[in-house]
Amino acid sequence: MKIEDFVGLLGADFYAGVPDSQLKALCNYLMDRYGSDPAHHIIAANEGNAAALAAGYHLATGKVPVVYLQNSGLGNIVNPAASLLNEKVYGIPCLFIVGWRGEPGVHDEPQHVFQGEITLPLLENLDIPAFVIGKTTTEDQVKARLDGYRALLAQGRQAAFVVRKGALEYSGKTVYGNAHPMSREEAIGQVLAAAGDDPVVSTTGKASREVYELREGRGQGHGRDFLTVGSMGHSSSIALGIALQKPHRRVWCLDGDGAALMHLGAMALIGASRPANLVHVVLNNEAHESVGGLPTVAGLLDLPAIARACGYPGAVSVNSRSELERALAAAKEAKQLTLIEVKCALGARDDLGRPTTTPQENKAAFMAALESQA
Repeated sequence: MKIEDFVGLLGADFYAGVPDSQLKALCNYLMDRYGSDPAHHIIAANEGNAAALAAGYHLATGKVPVVYLQNSGLGNIVNPAASLLNEKVYGIPCLFIVGWRGEPGVHDEPQHVFQGEITLPLLENLDIPAFVIGKTTTEDQVKARLDGYRALLAQGRQAAFVVRKGALEYSGKTVYGNAHPMSREEAIGQVLAAAGDDPVVSTTGKASREVYELREGRGQGHGRDFLTVGSMGHSSSIALGIALQKPHRRVWCLDGDGAALMHLGAMALIGASRPANLVHVVLNNEAHESVGGLPTVAGLLDLPAIARACGYPGAVSVNSRSELERALAAAKEAKQLTLIEVKCALGARDDLGRPTTTPQENKAAFMAALESQA
């Protein structure tokens, strides 16, 4: 179905959400139509944030908002869906558009498999009726379902469309980018070299894929790396948990800007804990690159200032290979909690691979390496 026809049927004028590759047609269309005009379209920090924004929109206008998300973000909407939107609480209508990763019977990455299995049951448990849109779904079918949904929405309930891969199409050629000169993979290579045999926790998406590829290219093992292939926004908390239990080991966290923003409260907890053995590297390309390249608000923020306000004793931003080299050396010398923001270009190699080991194998190797070097 063409995205223009789908959006026309929805008839909404406010969208909030977190980008998803399954919903790339919708996300790109919204960027081309609205950009980041907060009156009509907001790329939220996380999915619960988007649901709350939608609630505010309804309270101010009386209209029905649309929230878009990948199904992996359903966990983040459980609280606002159950304790804010639900008709037994405030009864705030909302239409969810959910990208279905890990659909049963469709090959996908391991972090999406279980989430895919529970997507429809989870929506059912939240009392959110769902209609699946596939490649053969017609406009008439969507319109008929919307007609039924409008009665529910008028009662202060919520409803959802769950979108299969390739179900929505958009012919627009949306291009994203920034002016930063250093690639993320180049920056990661420098961090891994500086880390040596220290444990590294890397965030979800292409960053972890590049860590794996770099180790392969250097003929190194993967035991020192924990690849957080899912659970976006939590790699820094994982790294903190390790650092607190291994105070004599320096721990490196390779974070992303979208991931750091998704659960920014983690930085407050890290700063309050102030582990002297943690180096928090935020690879900031100002985009949700792994799901299409839509912008984050990180290009408008002073992340080192935020880190210092959270209690990080050391925080710096770098924009070149030489600056990063100096910052990494200083972090190792200082032996204190440090944040290094690395401004990165948008983009990755076309032939970027994926880990060939399972998450369970990665966990076992990582734990064994931590134990052997205790």
